[in-house]
Amino acid sequence: MSKKDIDACIRTSVEQYLKDLRGADPADLHELFLGAAEKPLLEVVLRHAEGNQSKAAEWLGINRNTLRRKLLDHKLLK
Repeated sequence: MSKKDIDACIRTSVEQYLKDLRGADPADLHELFLGAAEKPLLEVVLRHAEGNQSKAAEWLGINRNTLRRKLLDHKLLK
């Protein structure tokens, strides 16, 4: 899947969300979509990295401490 494919998927989701609002004004779209995308992204990458947080952080292009904080924020760490 290319960046173009991912862009199209996100665009479709945003369009559908706005359509589903049926004219109501949206609020906090940026936070809504980033939050919705981040948790599954972390879950999938961590699974593919076989739980190795250092590897997952490297793949994500973030610091391991940042990854750990995000995992805690999303309640993905016990």
